[in-house]
Amino acid sequence: MLAMGDTARKADIINPKDACLTLKEICFLAVREHYAALGIEAVIDLPTPLIKGLLLHLTVCQLDELQPALNKRGISTHAGWIGVLQEMRGLNHAINFHTEEEAKHEVMRIIFTLVFYGYTSQFVQKNITHLNTPSFLLAAAKCIKYFSLDTPVESLTSERRHLLKLLEKGIRTVCVSKCMDPSDRKTDLYVLHRLLDHGVAKKVVIDVKCSLMLSWILLNRGSQFVSPELRSLMQRKMATCNLQAYSAIADRASCGLCIKTAASEDQDDHVVPCKRLKLDCVEEKESGKANLDVDLKFLCQTFAPREGPSAGACPWGQIECLEIRKCVSDTFTVLNNALPTCFFLRSLTLHSITSFRDADVLGLAKALKTLTGSCRCSLTELSVSVLPYAGLLEFLLDANPHLTSLHVEIQTAMLGSRLLLRHPGAEDPDMPELPLQKLSVKVAELQLTDLHFITNVLRHSPHLTSLHIAGMRLPTGSSQSLLLSTLSGSNQLLRSLHLEDVKLSDCLPEILNLLRNCKLEELRLNDCRLLERWSNKQESLHQLVCALRTLPSLHTLSLAQNRIAKNVCVLADLFSGPSPSPLKRLNISSNFILPAELLEFSRRLRKHPPPQRLTLDLRKNPGDRDPDTWSSALHRLQPFCVSLVEGWSSSNTMADYISNM
Repeated sequence: MLAMGDTARKADIINPKDACLTLKEICFLAVREHYAALGIEAVIDLPTPLIKGLLLHLTVCQLDELQPALNKRGISTHAGWIGVLQEMRGLNHAINFHTEEEAKHEVMRIIFTLVFYGYTSQFVQKNITHLNTPSFLLAAAKCIKYFSLDTPVESLTSERRHLLKLLEKGIRTVCVSKCMDPSDRKTDLYVLHRLLDHGVAKKVVIDVKCSLMLSWILLNRGSQFVSPELRSLMQRKMATCNLQAYSAIADRASCGLCIKTAASEDQDDHVVPCKRLKLDCVEEKESGKANLDVDLKFLCQTFAPREGPSAGACPWGQIECLEIRKCVSDTFTVLNNALPTCFFLRSLTLHSITSFRDADVLGLAKALKTLTGSCRCSLTELSVSVLPYAGLLEFLLDANPHLTSLHVEIQTAMLGSRLLLRHPGAEDPDMPELPLQKLSVKVAELQLTDLHFITNVLRHSPHLTSLHIAGMRLPTGSSQSLLLSTLSGSNQLLRSLHLEDVKLSDCLPEILNLLRNCKLEELRLNDCRLLERWSNKQESLHQLVCALRTLPSLHTLSLAQNRIAKNVCVLADLFSGPSPSPLKRLNISSNFILPAELLEFSRRLRKHPPPQRLTLDLRKNPGDRDPDTWSSALHRLQPFCVSLVEGWSSSNTMADYISNM
């Protein structure tokens, strides 16, 4: 290691504040500083322990370059990418990325956005010499899968044109986060066109209220609907024959947008503009033969779906996933008219911070029913939030009986105050068997008179493998036992169960029966007030632990926010006995576990350590009550646990905890 730099050079790269650095750390910093001169071979030939230590000191570009060679040696760069994330977010922020690629993508996505758009951050400023370079942007552009059209992107059509080619090959999701007028923002539309039509992007996220933009995106991707807003814009541009602005709207179909920069594109870009349709339109205009109606008809024909691209025309990318984060009534107007012919859609997500109008949701259900009536329909995943009342869940299922994944959030209203289920309070015998595999129902500020609106769906979903229910509260004196009994009897293929803000303190027998009848891989019982009514909390928790230990498939368990506190030691028994649990992840965050209790838990766990390294989530527990004891407990857990911890301030958060106790 001493050969990596002489004493003088080492002194040059050492900050005076870092005088306590060890010799090994000094050498690591020398490698980072003189990496280009040393070469990749000198690094990968180092012993494995030294390489693992070195990873935490390398730049992002160095990690990216070394990763393939290190992977061939069986060495993961995961620790290096996690180290970068911790430096960006702070040591008190728990990093929850389990694989090398997940961590790397998150690093590249964040830093690429900051550098590309010129945003500032402490991390970028500190490492600006390594990040604001063509080599970093090239490296990041090769691996990121998500791109946001935020501020103007003119550089992608000029000095950074080479980046656009790389983005086309890798970007899977494009986010439109600003309003774009199809007649004014031609550069932005050109980049969007290249990513969607020339690239591999299949998902579009619209994070802005702009029905005109939605209409432009959907047009000619299966939908023939032209919104009145877009129709008016087309008429204005064609009436004035302003072909420069018009090309941003109409000639997208024949590569008019690519004509804008074709002259400056490299020859290997393979963009061959097709000008015939545009010239035909111009000739008709100049000859005076075409009126406004004919022009609009021509424009719609230009946008009409084709079996394949004609000679010289741009390809048409298909959007398989559409997510609209700020839905308003105008959005539904465009969407509900376009949906019946959107055969390309596989997944649709609609979200608003306020409850949708009844008429908009019923219109959506009608459009979905028309779409699913076609054998060409591909839609199998639907997410809608926020529904104004629970009864609309049934309307959505009736509209698309082929759904395999459904997520709904329900805002405020009493079940029964508007549209009732056809058979309230009893099972619906007319409901067909549903192919649902994933179901998520979140309820806010809603007290249900009974559970039948959800148990009816569960009984008719024998293929269900994932269920998430949050906030479903019953009147005082009622129990969630019916929900758990239904799962035990009707949904034995269940692999993932997540119950959140659902009172289960009187349902221990039903929970134990469910664990015996299902082969769960993930179980999350968060904020379920499990111990609230258990007379013997330790004994009841021990029964739960024994039942969990019998599940050979269980790899993730979350008991967050259940006031386990001093009873946490019982959870160490998960790994005792002849058949220890195969758990990989255990979440006991927000349980008011004091330092002394965690220390005792660590002692018990040390006697019966997990069979494999355990990711242990300890966030939002009051470790600052006794920092030394808390640190000692974490030190004892270190050999067999990856502990996720964040800073805790009892003075700031105690009031919140007391209010929930």
